[in-house]
Amino acid sequence: MIAPRLAWLDALRGWAAVVVAAFHVSPLVLGSERHLRIFQILDLGKYGVLLFFLVSGYVIPMSLERHGDLRRFWTGRLLRIYPAYLFAVLVTIGLGAAGIMRMPDQLAGETTASVLGHVTMLQDLIGTRGVLRPFWTLSFEMVFYLIVAGLFVWRRNRDSAWWAAGLTVLAVCGLPDALLGGTAPHRRITAVAALVLLGCVLWAYHLGNHLGRRPLTLVAGVAGIVSVVLPLLNGHATDQVTSASSGQAAQMLAVMFAGTVIYRVQHGQLGRLPAVLVLILVAAGVAVQVKPTVAVAVAVTFGGAFLLRERRVPAVLVRLGTISYSLYLLHIPVLAVVRHHTQQPLLTAVAFAAGSLAAAWAGHRWVERPAQALAPAPKGPRAEERLAVRIL
Repeated sequence: MIAPRLAWLDALRGWAAVVVAAFHVSPLVLGSERHLRIFQILDLGKYGVLLFFLVSGYVIPMSLERHGDLRRFWTGRLLRIYPAYLFAVLVTIGLGAAGIMRMPDQLAGETTASVLGHVTMLQDLIGTRGVLRPFWTLSFEMVFYLIVAGLFVWRRNRDSAWWAAGLTVLAVCGLPDALLGGTAPHRRITAVAALVLLGCVLWAYHLGNHLGRRPLTLVAGVAGIVSVVLPLLNGHATDQVTSASSGQAAQMLAVMFAGTVIYRVQHGQLGRLPAVLVLILVAAGVAVQVKPTVAVAVAVTFGGAFLLRERRVPAVLVRLGTISYSLYLLHIPVLAVVRHHTQQPLLTAVAFAAGSLAAAWAGHRWVERPAQALAPAPKGPRAEERLAVRIL
């Protein structure tokens, strides 16, 4: 059992990664009919992803605000997510070349949009499918980072409740699904624009922070906040993407801000009554946009973990949380390899579990950790801050 103050978040990430992996192997182990029966009751894939989003929403603003340094924040973020992501891309391409995995048709038919979408991690919100389906969540993570950094620049970073509530209201109001990416040329233009926006924002934060140019960072902040138009206006540009609509995409982003609301109320930065009202509103939005059972399951899981956060956490869940990012990225390639060699349910389950854990451990040990070691150390090396960096 492990009891650091933020170990409960690590445990939640570990649990969420296991649930998502189990959801993807379920049709092969239980059979398609039983898998669909469970799915009709509870979409375990979205359940696991929304838990991830709540954890990110809780920790990302905390990390940024404690460091107070946009260049340090973005350097740490990119070193945290890109190396393992690129490794997963290379593994997938290799398996595709070997005939074990099939690459998305858009990679050949819309090469520019697809490649640029992968470079920015915004592929799903551009309207192109990732070479691995789980990549879709990284598009929302990237937009969230951009918005949160922009709000921080403009000193509006404590407006989390307004964002969570506003996005939920917009989600149910009816939004255009493919305003920016309804056709291949539009997707190409959107992909180029997204690359320019992300590149300019990162350059401005680096240069502005280094030279003390406040106006430059303010402009970058506005550009980052503007990235919210991707989920709001282009949340379901094609059937290749995962969000069923822009409304659902907006709701996903609202869940991330709900995680921030929980952090704010816990630390006395937001009143309990407005926080409770906003969280109820977001849960209702999830019930409408995803599934009522998903909303209940996510609320119960995160709420229970939050209430028990001072208790000792099972070490196995914390360790799973440590390798959860690599587990999330690499379990689909492992599943493809297992499926290529056997269709026997029990053997598939055992091989998938062992292979996914081994791949996740290797990815964390040989890709994530060396990359994270290059990141600048957090100021004030308190144990809680070090764990927050590891969690994210």
